[in-house]
Order: sequence, then structure tokens, then C-alpha cells
Amino acid sequence: MSTNTLVSSSEFELVSGLEIHVQLNTQTKIFSSDSASFGAKPNEHISAVSLALPGALPKLNKEVVAKAVRMGLALNCTINQLNYFDRKNYFYADLPKGYQITQDNKPICQNGFLMVTLANGEEKRIGINRIHLEEDAGKSLHDQDDQYSFVDLNRAGVPLIEIVTEPDIRSAEEASALLTEMRKLVRHLNVSDGNMEEGSLRCDANISIRKKGSSEFGTRCEVKNLNSIRNVRRAMEFEFNRQEQVITEGGHIIQSTLNFDAEQGTTSPMRTKEEANDYRYFPDPDLPPIHISDEWLAQIKAEMPALPAEISKRLVAEFGVNASEAAMLSEDQELLRYFNGALAHVNHKKSLVNWLTGAIRALLNEQGIGIADFKLAPVQLAGLINLVDDKKISQQIALQELLPELIRQPDSGAAELAAELNLLIAENGDALSGFVDEVLSKYQPQVEAYKKGKKGVLGLFVGEVMKLAKGKADAQKINELLQDKLK
Repeated sequence: MSTNTLVSSSEFELVSGLEIHVQLNTQTKIFSSDSASFGAKPNEHISAVSLALPGALPKLNKEVVAKAVRMGLALNCTINQLNYFDRKNYFYADLPKGYQITQDNKPICQNGFLMVTLANGEEKRIGINRIHLEEDAGKSLHDQDDQYSFVDLNRAGVPLIEIVTEPDIRSAEEASALLTEMRKLVRHLNVSDGNMEEGSLRCDANISIRKKGSSEFGTRCEVKNLNSIRNVRRAMEFEFNRQEQVITEGGHIIQSTLNFDAEQGTTSPMRTKEEANDYRYFPDPDLPPIHISDEWLAQIKAEMPALPAEISKRLVAEFGVNASEAAMLSEDQELLRYFNGALAHVNHKKSLVNWLTGAIRALLNEQGIGIADFKLAPVQLAGLINLVDDKKISQQIALQELLPELIRQPDSGAAELAAELNLLIAENGDALSGFVDEVLSKYQPQVEAYKKGKKGVLGLFVGEVMKLAKGKADAQKINELLQDKLK
């Protein structure tokens, strides 16, 4: 049952905000030259800085700042051109310094919003409270030994941005739409790979409920480390029901941090949470403030690509594509690049969309590759599409014979290769007329059935004529000839 259904049939409504942690895809960590790549052996990507050895000093990775600003611009935020780092003090086994370098009072981005589209077409505005920079902690491993927990510090110091939304989310669907849009954005902007299964994008959800019509917030519970969009939905649905039941039965919600059990679809307390943790934030004395100059900010803005929602609207308006086709093109950077590369060379732009989202997509899926690995250059595909649109070759022959041959001969042009392989539609009208006569003579009972109103047999005749023409005929021309002779 969806949260929308639950809320609509209840006197309560869901109130939620998300804290989305995005691991930035820089080559090195935020404060050291250690590799930030995923998948290395334990403690392979470490140094004095990652280990927090005495005297080791952090040095800021400039690319981290640029990527955070890009995300802030995409989310309509104010960019704080003077911001600084703070120390957040707490003890955890995989936090080697005993504090985390983060941003508290002066984050890099503030006061933005994101528009998301729901399943019914409605648009919802979700406020972005802030985006701040911080370093990731390491990873504790509790399943490697019966007696000891192991610590892997490869992830310690990997750059993160934390995107904190306003409590504007009113359903699991809205949360799902928001996370889906965020994942599109981080990939589109080349900020992160957005792989939730690898922890590159993870989410904490603050969830409370209140009586419909009330402006007061209820007591919130925070569900930690949700690693898939589906689990965010499930956690919200379960937690809404749980809190509603507690209040309905006269109980009180205790502010707490919750764990989500993906197998059971349930939440359980990790710890109770006071109104505010005393992290003893203070400005980090080892890192100077970040100054983002007007010139650098202008340069980052100038290098920003068009955003997926903007591209989708343009595709719908200019090329007459539907919403799903537009989304497919706008969300895949490589596919969009290929589309733009072929655009100037096709006679009919909608045909290019149809081929890329239809036959070519099916071929790529069959081969298990992306468009970046497709051997056919955009200009070659455009030439093939033009041959079909100009009725110089049938679509069937183009797909089954010309396209595979073009892939085998990537330096050939579509028109030249089609002529060389004798695949072009024959212009000899007499030969085609003869094929039509032969088919009608062979299928006399079906001809009589057609004359009595069974128009469906026309497809049989077209197919048989096409066979005699070895595919080198225009189906529309065959259709016209058949109808003339059947009158």
C-alpha cells in the first residue's frame, strides 16, 4: 500500500525531510592526495592524513569545491562565496581523528529548491535548506572475525556533500521522485556516479506525522543509511503506520534514531536522540576559509550544462517527442551527445529520436553495451535513417542487412555501402507491377475475400510482393499498386 493511500485515508499526514549524502567522484580525497576510488583492498588508499597521524595537515582539494557549487547552482541555491570548515567532535572507531571536518554555520550553498514531477503529472516544489561539504568516515567491519571488529580507512577522507531538504515531503512518492531526480542530477553534472549500492548516494530520512490541517511539527524519528530509493519508500510507509498507531493508542513518539531492516521492511531503534547533540563545533584552525571569487563563480556557471528537465522540455517543444522519449535522451549524457552528433545530418529529426529510442536501444540492450561503445558513428546512422526516410531502402533491409554491415565496416558511408550491396529499392515499376500480378494470381481465394470486405489480407499480399522483390521495394508503393489492381 502506498503512503499516498495511507495518508488520504488517515487523519494524519506525513512530514519528512531528507539528508542526502553524495560521494563526489574526484580522483583524490578532500584533504589529501590519497585515491578516492572504490573497490581497493582494505587500507590501501591511506596516508598520514587519512590515518590522522600527529602533525599531518589537511589541504583542500579545489575540485571538491567546484563540484559542490555545480550542485548548488542546479538546485537553485545561494552560493556562499566565503565559507569555512568546522570540526564536529564525536568518537567512533572508524573516525581516526576523533572529529569530522564538516561545515556548520556557514555551508557552501543555502536556500534552494528542486521541482519534482509526480506520477499524476503534478509538480511539487521541495526546498533545499543547505548543501555542506564534509569528509567521510572509514568503515567498521564486524563480520571478519569472531572476536574483533576490523577497520578499513580507505573511505576516510573521501569527499561528500550533504544535501539537507526542508521538511516539505508529504508522501513516499515525493521522496522517491526527489531521490530519482537527485541521482539524475549528480550523474548529469558529473558530480558523482550516484551508485546507491556502492554507497555513493545514501540517505537519512527524518519522519514525523501530524494531524491534517495542523501547522505544528510532530516528534521526528531519523531513519539512517537508506541505500535504495525503494527502501526509502518502504521505510516511510512503515514508519507512518507505526507512528499513527502509537498516537492513536494514546502513546507518544520518542525522538530516536532508527535502523531499517530491508528484509522485514521494519524500523527499530538504534538509540534515543536528545533535542540536539553536543558536537562542540568550532572552526577548523588547520584550514583557511574558502573564498570563491566572482570570476571563478562566473566560470563555473558558464560551464554548467543544460539540466535534464530543461533538455526534456526543449526536446518535446522542438522535436515533437513524447515525455518518456525526452526523459530517455535527457537523462543519458552519452545518448544525448550521440543524438546531437547526428542531428545536423538527418532530414527528419523525429526519425532520429525513433531510431535511437527504438531499434538502436534494443540493439544496445541485446549486446549489453551503452551508446558510447556503439561502433557506428552518428553521421553513419544519420545516413542510414535518411535512406529509409527517402524510401531508397526498406526499414527491414536497413535493420537486418545494412546496419550490421555498417558496424562491420565503420569507415563506409550508408548510401555507398547500400549501393555496393545492391540493397537499394528498385525503381523499375514494371518489375514491381509484375510481382503484384504474380501474388494476386497465386492467392485468388484471398483476393475474393478482400473484395467481400476482408481488408486484413492486404498485409499478406504486401509481404509476398516484398519477398519477390527481395526487400528492395517501397511498402507504400506496393500498397498503392495492390489497391489499384484490386479495385
